[in-house]
Amino acid sequence: KRLYNFFLISNIAFFILPVIAKSKRPKEPGENKIRPVNKKVKPKTPKMKERESVDSSLKSQSILTQVMDKGNFQKLAATLSLAAGQSIELRCKGSNVTWNYPSYLDTFKDSRLSIKQLDRYSQLILANSTAADTGEYSCWLQLCSGNKCRKDETRTGSTYIFFTDKEELFVPTPSYFEIVYLNPDKPAVIPCRVTTPSAKVTLHREFPAEEIETDGTDIIYDAKKGFVFQHPTSDHKGIVYCKAESQGAPQISIKYHLLYVEVPKGPPSATIAVSSSRAGLSDRVHVICTVLGEPDVDVNFSWQYPGQESGRPVITQNFWRLINRGIGHTTRISKSVLLVEDFEDIDVGNYVCIAQNLQGETTVATKVELK
Repeated sequence: KRLYNFFLISNIAFFILPVIAKSKRPKEPGENKIRPVNKKVKPKTPKMKERESVDSSLKSQSILTQVMDKGNFQKLAATLSLAAGQSIELRCKGSNVTWNYPSYLDTFKDSRLSIKQLDRYSQLILANSTAADTGEYSCWLQLCSGNKCRKDETRTGSTYIFFTDKEELFVPTPSYFEIVYLNPDKPAVIPCRVTTPSAKVTLHREFPAEEIETDGTDIIYDAKKGFVFQHPTSDHKGIVYCKAESQGAPQISIKYHLLYVEVPKGPPSATIAVSSSRAGLSDRVHVICTVLGEPDVDVNFSWQYPGQESGRPVITQNFWRLINRGIGHTTRISKSVLLVEDFEDIDVGNYVCIAQNLQGETTVATKVELK
């Protein structure tokens, strides 16, 4: 009987032990998490890297959305067309957002526009839109450190909205006549923008009456800007207007006076003159500072004169006008006049004029002595 039990147990062990040996034992907590040392692993490029080559303008659209019906949101494309009269709500993600929109809405302090900064986004609402509201609407985040802030170029959003109006094919302007300066070293824009992007627009000269050909190279049309002269010349000067057609009678824009300019860029070209270099007591003395420059470039004047530190009263006056120099060339003449009413001993000395524009400043001086 003992021998029989021995053989029975041996046979059971023969069949069961291999099965137990092949089965995996339960893992202990943390087991198999140690990686082999010195094993070379080829690094994987994160999928986000693949998106870095995407156009930044497409990235920026993600922070600007339009609020649709029933609380839905829609990311905005580069352009959007809406019928005039509609209201629109835009949202820009961020806690410190700055907006840009057609400037006339600020100029006239239009109550139809409201902007509100909330915790996570900024809200822009434009009610009862008109054709004049056509233009670019953009936003960006501000990065601030103390009192200094700068634009976060990586987080911006922009869209150009056409508020279409059959009665107003051209975006209305506050004036009926505009001057456009033709500078030989920069493009010039005739800003006859349309409210309907599909409108057919042509450019015309008033005298002699003719259509100006748009070749797509030297003269191009952009619905967001108008007609662009890439390389202006004196041949382009004159009075022009635009004509637009879109499923109805053609419409005419305001007139634009094209003036050709040929003044070297740089700091102001200034001269100074005095009514008399020798003045007697109680005389009136005028000192005139004159600058010739580009018609659309402002000049700022400042003065240094005898008696300034002691509070000697003087009168200064600034003005400018456009002058024609022949062959259609136009120049801006800017002047600043300093007047001393009753000349005294304290007024003897040097009179210094400092003329400044965006390119720099020029200093000129003259001396006035006592007779």
